[in-house]
Amino acid sequence: MADQKNQSAISLDKSEIDLTEIFRTLWRGKIWIAACTVVMLFLGGYYAFVQASPAYTSSAVVMLESRQEQVVDLESVMTGLSADQATINTEVEVIRSRGLIEKLVKKLDLVNDAEFNPLLRPDPIFSLGRAIRQVLRFVGIGSQETSPDERAILNMVIDEVTNAISVSNVRMSYVFNITAVTGDPVKSAAIANTLADLYILGQVEVKFAATEQATQWLSERVSQLQVELEQAVAAVKEFNASAALISPEALVGLNRQLKESRDRLREAQEAKTTSAARVAVLEAARATNDPQTMVDAAGDSTLTRFLQMLNDSNRAAFDARFMQVLERAQLDVTRAESQISVLETSIKTQETQIEQQSADLVALQQLEREAEASRLIYEYFLNRLKETSIQQGIQQADSRLLSHAVVPRKASAPRKSLILALSIVLGAVIGGAIVLGREFTQNTFRVAEDLEAKTGYSVLGQIPSIPARKRKNVLQYLADKPTSAAAEAIRNLRTSVLLSDLDNPPKIIMSTSSIPGEGKTTQSIALTQNLAGMGKKVLLIEGDMRRRVFAEYFDIKNQKGLMSVLTHDVELEDAIIHEPTLQADLLIAEKTSTNAADVFSTERFRNFLDELRTRYDYIIIDTPPVLAVPDARVIGQWVDAIIYTVKWDSTSQRQVREGIKSFESVNVRVAGLVLGQISSSGMKRYGYGDSYGAYSSYYDN
Repeated sequence: MADQKNQSAISLDKSEIDLTEIFRTLWRGKIWIAACTVVMLFLGGYYAFVQASPAYTSSAVVMLESRQEQVVDLESVMTGLSADQATINTEVEVIRSRGLIEKLVKKLDLVNDAEFNPLLRPDPIFSLGRAIRQVLRFVGIGSQETSPDERAILNMVIDEVTNAISVSNVRMSYVFNITAVTGDPVKSAAIANTLADLYILGQVEVKFAATEQATQWLSERVSQLQVELEQAVAAVKEFNASAALISPEALVGLNRQLKESRDRLREAQEAKTTSAARVAVLEAARATNDPQTMVDAAGDSTLTRFLQMLNDSNRAAFDARFMQVLERAQLDVTRAESQISVLETSIKTQETQIEQQSADLVALQQLEREAEASRLIYEYFLNRLKETSIQQGIQQADSRLLSHAVVPRKASAPRKSLILALSIVLGAVIGGAIVLGREFTQNTFRVAEDLEAKTGYSVLGQIPSIPARKRKNVLQYLADKPTSAAAEAIRNLRTSVLLSDLDNPPKIIMSTSSIPGEGKTTQSIALTQNLAGMGKKVLLIEGDMRRRVFAEYFDIKNQKGLMSVLTHDVELEDAIIHEPTLQADLLIAEKTSTNAADVFSTERFRNFLDELRTRYDYIIIDTPPVLAVPDARVIGQWVDAIIYTVKWDSTSQRQVREGIKSFESVNVRVAGLVLGQISSSGMKRYGYGDSYGAYSSYYDN
């Protein structure tokens, strides 16, 4: 059950942060916090009023022109800057560029200014870096120092000046603040103003250089285009002179004539076909020699009249007339063939002429188009050349200076009030960190509440450190000062032990600790004296057979003790010593070769304790530390109550937990804990004087 309570307390301690306890810890360490605050305030004041060099800040204001007023429309040659955020950020970097800073350094001759040129500053009395370099050169590791060249010095100065300059953009605007911070107010204003002027002048120079370069290129290009135009015009003229050209309208007329000729050819071919068919019909009719058939085929009115009057006498006239019709039909065929031949020849001639004229016209039009294109390009570049030439004299910067930097009347740094305030805050933080760090790294016990929380056992008493230089003086001190804080603490311990189990009041009480030197023996003697002072019969047994420290408290020499009684070498009455100062009986330990734990584990020792129960009201057994030897765990099985002593701010938490765990592992329960050897000055030093100091001052020392 105690182990579960112990583990629960430890778990809560690790998983939760008690803010109230943190504040209490800080309050207890208020002296440390106040001391750190005072120290930091002194250091801050020394830095602000003595050590720190004054710094003067001056700013020039530049505005980026979002709209350019062009005298002529020349955007294609040189446009102004846009006003987007990327452009604004770019201009900020342009102002801080090394090229512009280099111009500033050269113009103001900052290379010869000791504030920016480290080589011009006087050497410090002691320099750690220089001392290290000298040592390295002495042992042959470092290289010999060489004087930097002019470019290296210039680069160092540029770096220093860059660190002294800051450029910022006013939020939601096109305004830049160019700020310079130096040790001279006039110098700060001069740097800010000069940098602003160089930035604006640089924009004009960039535009002038761009227009100059554009003018030169355009001049060369216009000359080339002029030559190309002249060549194109000459080609057109030469082609016109070498070719018999017609106009496009005449070519259209030729195409119309060709169409008409083809129509006439088609008509002639149709007429030939018709005439040839008529000739064939007439010849077929003549072959029949039938007048009626011949008349039907001829379709001639004269021949029809001859048929009506046909007889033998006019048959010859009929045939002659028929032959005339046939010959006329044959003549139509011949005429049509001749016409077809003439038309075909004419068509071929027209087609050849049209093809030639078309090719010449296309070539001419191509040359004319090329000449026109060359003319347009030439005119365009010629106009741009004239515009660019005009622009060279009217270039404007993309920014303008809104306000010059003025010479500051007072230093901007150090801000003494702010430094002092920050020193106070920093001192309080450092002091608090020291207090909390010391508290969190604490591995011992200083207050009973912490001891109970970390172990799960109640604290029966808190014993202050007894101001006795020698152990023999402890009993005398308690006897002489019964109202002292130590005496009252022993009484409280006695009461807590006796009331720890009301159903079975303890008679045999064992006192132990984790390690030697925790004050358990002094506590056992003081508790024995206190119980004896109540008129009780008390026996104090020295259970530590290895160290045997009772001789340092009492004048005991050559006296038989516990081992002699257990081995029946002497009777109990002969071994017991009555100590007048203690007002109780005393049974000391003896040196023996037998293992003490084996002796305490025997039934004989248990019977010995049972016998003592009948003779004494209380038996106090002072045992060895539980982590040193197993004696305490063995004896703890036969006693009624175990008092576990923990030395104030000395015994580690792990040692206490391990010691208690060793008892629990053998099913022995500790009745309670005692926080011993408490230092009142130490409690005050750790900030617990409000809880313990008032208690201790209530009693006489």
